[in-house]
Amino acid sequence: MALEEAQEKPRRTQGGREGITRIAIISPRFEVSFWGQEYALAIVGKRAITPVAALPLLAALTPQEYVVTLIDENVESINYDALADMDIIGVTGMSVQRFRMKHILCELKKRGCFTVVGGAWVTVQEDYFEDLADVIFVGEAEESWPAFLHDWQAGRWKRRYEQSTRSDMTRVPTPRFDLLKMQDYFYAGIQISRGCPFLCEFCDIIVTFGRLPRLKTSAQVLAELDSLRVQRVKQVFIVDDNLIGNKAAIKVVLRDIVKYQEEYAYPFRFFTEATLDLAEDDELMGLMTDANIEGLFIGIETPNEDSLRETKKHHNVRPAAGSLLDRVHIIQRAGIEVTCGMIVGFDHDDATIFRAQQEFLSEAYIPHAMIGLLYATPKTPLYDRLNKEGRLDPSDITEFGTNVIPQNLSRRQLLDGYISTMQSVYDVNAYFYRLEALYLRGYLGQGQLGGVKYLKRHPWLRVKYEVMNAAVAVVLMYRLIKSVKEKDLRREYCQRLWRALKVETLPSFVSGYIVNCIIHYHYYKLVQGLSSGQFISTM
Repeated sequence: MALEEAQEKPRRTQGGREGITRIAIISPRFEVSFWGQEYALAIVGKRAITPVAALPLLAALTPQEYVVTLIDENVESINYDALADMDIIGVTGMSVQRFRMKHILCELKKRGCFTVVGGAWVTVQEDYFEDLADVIFVGEAEESWPAFLHDWQAGRWKRRYEQSTRSDMTRVPTPRFDLLKMQDYFYAGIQISRGCPFLCEFCDIIVTFGRLPRLKTSAQVLAELDSLRVQRVKQVFIVDDNLIGNKAAIKVVLRDIVKYQEEYAYPFRFFTEATLDLAEDDELMGLMTDANIEGLFIGIETPNEDSLRETKKHHNVRPAAGSLLDRVHIIQRAGIEVTCGMIVGFDHDDATIFRAQQEFLSEAYIPHAMIGLLYATPKTPLYDRLNKEGRLDPSDITEFGTNVIPQNLSRRQLLDGYISTMQSVYDVNAYFYRLEALYLRGYLGQGQLGGVKYLKRHPWLRVKYEVMNAAVAVVLMYRLIKSVKEKDLRREYCQRLWRALKVETLPSFVSGYIVNCIIHYHYYKLVQGLSSGQFISTM
């Protein structure tokens, strides 16, 4: 749509419907993935893992005189006919959503809608959506989104918006969680900080958010928890890419979260992301467990130390701090379950890396590992280096699942090795070996979480909690058995649960163990799709 044509839109709306501007903001659906847990969600009765943080935040940044509708395609379908009534339609999303974003923008363009687009992918590849969007937003939008709306009202908006400075996190408003169907999500999502001090070559986080971690105040964080508590949310994903980027500052916030949890009888269970150097700070681990952070995603990437040095992940190669395995076990013994990201395809990887990855995960007792092919995102140091070396596949959808042309493997070897690694890691015996090491053989320091300690001090609340979990366990097991059509797999889950019951019969433990069986079923289905080539083009 030409700029001159688009400018007719605000003049029309300002004169109609009492001058009310209607905005819809869309987050496209994700393809099936490790993170998405699509097959598991269908069993537990949820539609999506967590809402994209941009949706409720953009709504909070919008002045009250606008009418905002949030549409998460992961929980509801897009009604294009209804969108025709909107004055501005925003599309935002993560890099892996870019194909669906393009499809949605094409559909909106056919209908003559005024569209704006932002998010991680347009930030690193500004021309990707070409003329499908009337306005693009590069980087953070706490200042640029309100600036655009001001320009819109004046009828003189720009084609491109980018802030001149990083957002001041102490001024970020409480997201409009009330505009989302929170009951459809497994986790709610909050963000405490942005930015990471490290220099991982492949990572676009420092491109988007910078290397200086910026944090919200405790008051802001607690206000967001208040908002979620009103909606009876129990599980919260702290979506920071590295929660402990500024250790001194996050300790202050965590202490206040601990006080909040104590005051309100530990209403929340948390999951978050951090770096492996957490293992070097006992105080910080203690604050995290006291705050009831049960699980942690860590970018371990590879057991190949040459590859870690190659990609400048130097904080994972610190002999004085202990080996990778030592540090993982320290965190687990502190009471926090480790989920990790692993990557194959570094320049120092050869055909031995696939077996090495499998052995590492087995020895680390990490049941849940997001294993991926190295990918070079535009604007990252990795992209720039490989582009100079002529080792990038320019195709947007590649036959081999990555745009990187490896150095010591053929592209076919890399893809086949990746798929074989996924098959081995999520083989039912390999998965439950790691899971049982944590939960049945005592490698996870259970009982150290703040919520567990609180219930021990309040026996009547503990009884109520366990009765509730008993009901949850019965429902989840029934749904699992009904959903799994493969007879051998059904039998395996029943046998594994029986083994778990011989160790621990508390309903809270049992319900959690059943959830891990359900999650394995997602991995089983995901690997089936990978083996058939179903998901390769969307990786």
